[in-house]
Amino acid sequence: MGTTAAGLGAVASGWGMPTGDGSKARRYHVCLARTVCEADPDLLNVVRAAGITDIWQAGFLYGHWFDTPEKLREGRRQVEAAGMRWHTLTVPLGHPGDALGDQSGETPTSPPRHWRMAAGVDGTRHSGTSLHPPATRENVAAVKRLAALDPDIIFLDDDFRLARSPGMIGGCFCDWHRDRFLEKTGFAPGRWATLKEDVKQRRLSRTLRAWVAFTCDELTACFRAQQNAVPGVQMGNMIMFFGSEKAGIRLTDYRGVPVRVGELMFNDRSFGPVKGKTDELFSVLFHRRFFPADQSYSETMAFPADQLSAPNMAAKLVISTICDVRNTMYMSGLTPFPKTHWATLGPAMAEQARLHARLAGHTPRGPFRHYWGEAQRCVGDDRPFSLFLASGMPFEVTESLPEDGWTFLSDFDARDMAEGRLKPGGGHLVARDSAPRAKALTPVAENLAALYALKHEAVTAGYKGPYVVDDKPVVCAWYPTAGAVLLWNLSEQRETFGLRVDQERTVPVEAEALGTVLVDLPSRKG
Repeated sequence: MGTTAAGLGAVASGWGMPTGDGSKARRYHVCLARTVCEADPDLLNVVRAAGITDIWQAGFLYGHWFDTPEKLREGRRQVEAAGMRWHTLTVPLGHPGDALGDQSGETPTSPPRHWRMAAGVDGTRHSGTSLHPPATRENVAAVKRLAALDPDIIFLDDDFRLARSPGMIGGCFCDWHRDRFLEKTGFAPGRWATLKEDVKQRRLSRTLRAWVAFTCDELTACFRAQQNAVPGVQMGNMIMFFGSEKAGIRLTDYRGVPVRVGELMFNDRSFGPVKGKTDELFSVLFHRRFFPADQSYSETMAFPADQLSAPNMAAKLVISTICDVRNTMYMSGLTPFPKTHWATLGPAMAEQARLHARLAGHTPRGPFRHYWGEAQRCVGDDRPFSLFLASGMPFEVTESLPEDGWTFLSDFDARDMAEGRLKPGGGHLVARDSAPRAKALTPVAENLAALYALKHEAVTAGYKGPYVVDDKPVVCAWYPTAGAVLLWNLSEQRETFGLRVDQERTVPVEAEALGTVLVDLPSRKG
C-alpha cells in the first residue's frame, strides 16, 4: 500500500453530465487588473513561475468602464508577452458597497445614478444586485465592445445575482417590480402584502414560489441577452456562496456555460475554524451537482487582499481537488494579495495538479450523505449542517433522499419534512437537535463529539468501507473506482490518523497541518 501527499478528485449527481473540452488537467488562473500588472511588471513573471497559465482582467464594472477595450488591448499584449493566456470579465450589477477593494479610492463603488436603486422587502434602499432598465441594455453594449478583443470567455463576475448576501431571499420590492410581478402572475394586488410577509417568515408558499421564479426569469433574461449579443464568445457566470433560486440563480439555466462555484471564507477568521472549511466544502459540493468539472472554476479569493494567509489559501486548493473543480481562479478584488504568497502557493499548486490529474473524474462515495433540498434553495438561511464532513467518515452527494445511509438535513429541509412537504426515503435522516422535529428525523448536535459518536454507530450498524478510526477533525473522501482515499487534515498541526482500509487492517497515516494524504487501498480479491 502506498501513500502520497496532496489533494483529490470528483463528486456525484450531475457530475456525469457532458463536459466542455473533456480535459482532466488542473489549470490555475488569477484575476489581475491591467493597472496592477503595469505598476509591477515583475508580478506576471512571479505568477507564471508559480504555475499560473491564465490572467483575467476587468473591463466594465456596473455601468462604468474601469478599463476601456483599448486599454485592455494593451493589457492583453503584456500578458501574452509573458507567456500566458488573457481573458476578460465584467461586473454587471455590483454589490451594495465596495466589494472590489480598490485602495486608490478612484473606482466607483456603486452604479451610476441613472441605474435605479433596489428596494428591500423592509423598504430599505441599496445599490447593486438589482435589475432595472437600462442595466441590461448597457451590459449588452459593453460585452459587444469587449467581443471586439476576440476573447474566448467573458465572465460575469463578482456575483451575478439578485440577493444582497447569502441566505437572503432576493429580488427588488420596488413599485416597478411589484407591478410587473402582479401582471405576470395574475395575482390580485392584495397578494403583494402576502408575498412580503412570506419572505419575512421564509414560508415557501405558492406566492413565494412565483416570486422566486419571477426573479430567476429576470436574471436569466439578463444573462441570455448578453450571451446572445456575442454568439462567438462563451459567457460565464460567477455563482455566489450557496447561490440558488432565492438569489435569482436557477442553476439549471447555466448548465453548458463556464461557472464559478460559490465560496465565502475569504479571510483567516472565517476560513480558520473547522466549520468554516466544511461550510465552504459543502457549498462547492452542492454546486458541482449542476456543472461539469471542466467547466467549473473556483472562487479562491482573499478579501481584503491581505487577510487570508498563504497557508490558508493553499489549503483552499484542496476543496477544488476534492470536488473536481478543474480550474482554480484566484482573486482579491482590484488589489493583489501579497506577492510573497506565491512562494507557498507554487509548490501546493503543483502537488494538487499532480493528484488531481490522477483522480479527476472519480466520484466520492460513503454512508454519510450531503443533501441540499428545495426549501433550503428557495427560502433557507444558507447555514448547512456541514460538520459531518470533518468526522472522518466517507460521504457522497445526493439530489434526493436515498434509501440507505445517513443523510444530513439543514434546518429548512427539516422544517419541510416536519410539515409534510418533504417525504423521507428509507435511510437514516439526521438534523440538528435545534431543527424542527419530525418522526423520521434523528436529532444530532452539530458538534464533533456528537458526529464522532454517529460515525461509530454507523460502523456498529454494519458499514464496512474505509474510515478514520480516530476522533480527530479530518475529511475522508473515498473514491472506490480509483481505489484510493484522500484524507484532509483540518487541524493546524501535524496529525497521525488510523485509517481502516478493510475489515482486518488499520494503517497509520501522517498528515501535515492542513495537509492532504492520498492512500492507495489494497485491491479486493475475488
